[in-house]
Amino acid sequence: MADRDRTRENGERVRIFDTTLRDGEQSPGASMQKEEKLQIARQLEKMGVDIIEAGFPVASPDDFAAVCAISEEIRGSSICALSRCRSEDIETAARALEKAKNPRIHLFLATSALHMEKKLKLAPEAVLETIDRSVRKAVELAGEVEFSAEDATRSDRDFLARAVGVAISAGARTINIPDTVGYALPSEFRELLVFLRTTVPGALDVVFSAHCHNDLGLAVANSLAAVEGGARQVECTLNGIGERAGNAAMEEVVMALRVRKAFFGLETGIRTEEFVRASRLVSTITGMLVQPNKAIVGANAFAHESGIHQDGLLKDKRTYEIMLPEQVGLSEGSLVLGKHSGRHAFRARIETLGYRLSEEDLSSAFARFKRLADQKKEIYEEDLETLLSEGSATQEKDRYRLERLVVTGGTLVPPTATLVLSIDGEERQMAGLGTGPVDAIYRTLSNITGSGARLLSFTVKGITGGSDALGEVTVRLEEEGRVAAGHGADTDILVAAARAYLEALNRLERKKERDKRAGLVQKASL
Repeated sequence: MADRDRTRENGERVRIFDTTLRDGEQSPGASMQKEEKLQIARQLEKMGVDIIEAGFPVASPDDFAAVCAISEEIRGSSICALSRCRSEDIETAARALEKAKNPRIHLFLATSALHMEKKLKLAPEAVLETIDRSVRKAVELAGEVEFSAEDATRSDRDFLARAVGVAISAGARTINIPDTVGYALPSEFRELLVFLRTTVPGALDVVFSAHCHNDLGLAVANSLAAVEGGARQVECTLNGIGERAGNAAMEEVVMALRVRKAFFGLETGIRTEEFVRASRLVSTITGMLVQPNKAIVGANAFAHESGIHQDGLLKDKRTYEIMLPEQVGLSEGSLVLGKHSGRHAFRARIETLGYRLSEEDLSSAFARFKRLADQKKEIYEEDLETLLSEGSATQEKDRYRLERLVVTGGTLVPPTATLVLSIDGEERQMAGLGTGPVDAIYRTLSNITGSGARLLSFTVKGITGGSDALGEVTVRLEEEGRVAAGHGADTDILVAAARAYLEALNRLERKKERDKRAGLVQKASL
């Protein structure tokens, strides 16, 4: 208890460092294009996120462009770029951050014996020299520097302390302790933070941070333990997306600090009522659906079926709810837009959702909205977000575009799909059979495009209620080791299925082109 009380003396605020656009994007199939990253960055800024890690600029031209664009537009959050301890990386990160109001370079280097010997092939002293040289260079170029000791929780504690001390001495003002492979237990992680803060010279003058992975399902628990140990920054992602089992989920960390404020004595600057909207936006863009029983933002997070629970709730919500649905954004009414709504009202509403469209893209989106409004009596916010994301413009032209689709079938007639596609601007038509209507569509799409992609998953959900609900299909495809997600939305679920498949195919095509142009650069994992 005494240790926990001492951690409160250094401040009552925990910074939230969001890495959805960097570590989250490294989830297989979750790669995002520049415009998609901008949409999420706007939402993160609106939520009050302290630091947005916008990407790893040296990894690809597209990542560099995304960091540049976010740096130029976002002014309410600090913008961070990841960098290895290499001169080329540091210089590239600095260039990408040139227009940022509050830029930060995030350096990392492994400190565990396993990583130093097998991956880096560097002696411990060489690692310390590299940290010193790299941090000093980054400070010259960006001012604000964060250093991460990769695989910290499997590092020798004394050597880790030396590495942290070198980084602080060289000018790093934030020290991140990553549980890179999700190995630590909460009590161990808390103790490690206490050890470093009480052992390393200058430790009390910098901010300690935690970056936890979820391999053992302990990312949030370890992040909170780090806060108990004195960490005042938590690195996390929306929906907990990230490599392998993912990262600590921002919504879970923040709500734990809020609900248990009497225990932690700390707070964040996050506007928690934006969580559900942010979760849906990330899910729609990445194609990674949120499981129903996911804490805070899952469909069942505030659902009660048990009669005993329902009886208790009717008497007092506090019997079975430790937070209000309104606190995470579930209380908003339906969106009052319909077929009689005008362009100005449409623009104003989508801007509140974080979308900034050019006149050309606005006209296209408004036309899609009008078509949807003719099919539905009520249009909800979820409908709009899906419509906008499903039709968002990209910097690269789609190779495949659906022109027409006819599906026939029934109990006595084999399902048949007839498709007309525009492929590289030229129309092509083909028909094919399948075991069901969706199977017929996908077999025909595979044949007409000549794609060898393998369908990994297919998910259907209704965006809103009613028989005229906008349905959304999400698919994940794999080809030659590349994974891409696609989603399509329409009141006709078969049309949505075709659009989802084609979007995933187009993303695979763009990945192939980027790989050819720039070569593969392996993205680093903290």
